Amino acid sequence: MVTAANPRGSGKAPDRVRVLIVGGGYVGMYTALHLQRQLRAEMRSGAVEVVVVTPDPYMTYQPFLPEAAAGNISPRHVVVPLRRVLNHCRVVIGEVTSLDHAKRTAVVTTLATEEEAAGPLELGYDELVLAPGSISRTLPIPGLADHAIGFKTVEEAIGLRNHVIEQMDIASSTRDPAIRDAALTFVFVGGGYAGVEALGELEDMARYTSRYYHNIRPEDLKWVLVEATDRILPEVGEEMGRYTVRELRSRNIDVRLETRLESCADRVAVLSDGSRLPTRTVVWTAGVKPAPVLAATDLPRDARGRIRCTPQLTVEGVEHAWAAGDAAAVPDVTADEPGRECAPNAQHAVRQAKVLAENLVASLHGRPLRRYAHKYAGSVASLGLHRGVAHIYGRKLKGFPAWFMHRTYHLSRVPTFNRKARVMAEWTLAGLFKREIVSLGSLEHPRAEFALAASPPPRDTDVTADSSPDAHDTTPDTTPDTTPGTTPGTAPGASAAPPDSAPARDTGRPGGGTSDTSDTSGTGEADDRKDTGTATD
Repeated sequence: MVTAANPRGSGKAPDRVRVLIVGGGYVGMYTALHLQRQLRAEMRSGAVEVVVVTPDPYMTYQPFLPEAAAGNISPRHVVVPLRRVLNHCRVVIGEVTSLDHAKRTAVVTTLATEEEAAGPLELGYDELVLAPGSISRTLPIPGLADHAIGFKTVEEAIGLRNHVIEQMDIASSTRDPAIRDAALTFVFVGGGYAGVEALGELEDMARYTSRYYHNIRPEDLKWVLVEATDRILPEVGEEMGRYTVRELRSRNIDVRLETRLESCADRVAVLSDGSRLPTRTVVWTAGVKPAPVLAATDLPRDARGRIRCTPQLTVEGVEHAWAAGDAAAVPDVTADEPGRECAPNAQHAVRQAKVLAENLVASLHGRPLRRYAHKYAGSVASLGLHRGVAHIYGRKLKGFPAWFMHRTYHLSRVPTFNRKARVMAEWTLAGLFKREIVSLGSLEHPRAEFALAASPPPRDTDVTADSSPDAHDTTPDTTPDTTPGTTPGTAPGASAAPPDSAPARDTGRPGGGTSDTSDTSGTGEADDRKDTGTATD
């Protein structure tokens, strides 16, 4: 029989245990999935309620983002719809802005908060699971916020793909050599999994696409990887890291080690070695930091801003609070050196979610908790079609075997049979037909075409004078339209188009955002690492 751990909290029945999960990523989704399996009877009877608060209605399987950017997988198939998978849970699309664990309440802003007069939602709970993940850790580099894009979300991955092909269109049509060179220069900052895999897949895609341009050759494309340390992909070992550098350089990719990005203002990437690279594409994959919501809680944090946890995945010194994943500092009990913590990667996150759910259920039933212990198995990474690198249980693989292992492992790990079947079908079709090279950049501005059509035509100010003595006054009417609900220059009954629907698009900046994985910063500062290229158990 499940009993309420704490009856406090608003908006819930006093005899019901409410588990609040903050975040719908690896830890959030898998924890909720395990809870609805292990507490099926209690959830059906109403004794337990699981609430998942997440900004997006889906979980992104981040290891497939590079392949989605390259067009090998449809973007819809790298995400898992939470409402379908968590059909016994309550999914709230919104963000937790603050937490008061002493009162067991969370303040949540939803999509309807701005339109409601009541303000944010106050949600009570009995058990708290913190899994908000991480966001991009950027540095005050001139021009970075204006011109760079991250590689952490499916929107960024598809936006970057559209942007790369769009730059090739610009280079093919321009008559200015300077514009052409800048359009065909692509700078990636960060030599971890996110940067290397994204670079490898996009370079492979762009090289294939260039065959359909009459005036662009593969050697015209300039790809630059900037890494602050003396090697890339440290998770696969020094030997495999050196092999990766050789592999990338053999494909005409400029790998610059022990180099930092100092500025990208005015669309010029300035590096610490003195190089100045005019470019319209800067991809930032050089670090992450915990989600901002952790700073708005009353829970203990470490020097990096992560929640301090015990090996049982409870929050240190706090009852009825749990944490795992990127936002948690979990002790690594398998490490030889004392004080080491689990790396913030997908390999640990998925396994931590299972232990967390089991311990939470054990806590509700009064059973003892078990420690989380997982020895790092190794890593695999894709470097493009039929290319890869792997280091698994001491064994080192490269080339096609590593690439095949990368695909096989992640196909087995992507949630739901539905997604597994769709991904496998797409890989099969990709082997039978030619690669897709279409750019759908207009999707970023879906109202642009309609806004242009709905805008009033320009007024003709060139009036021919009438020589008749009875000529009428031909002075154009310059009085602004003051019809209620309109702005000057807007047709009556039509509201002004919002800024994001403007027909013109900035082709030099595909978007902004955060990085998928963390690695050593391209600015020379060490940072947490996010490994999305995990290996087998």
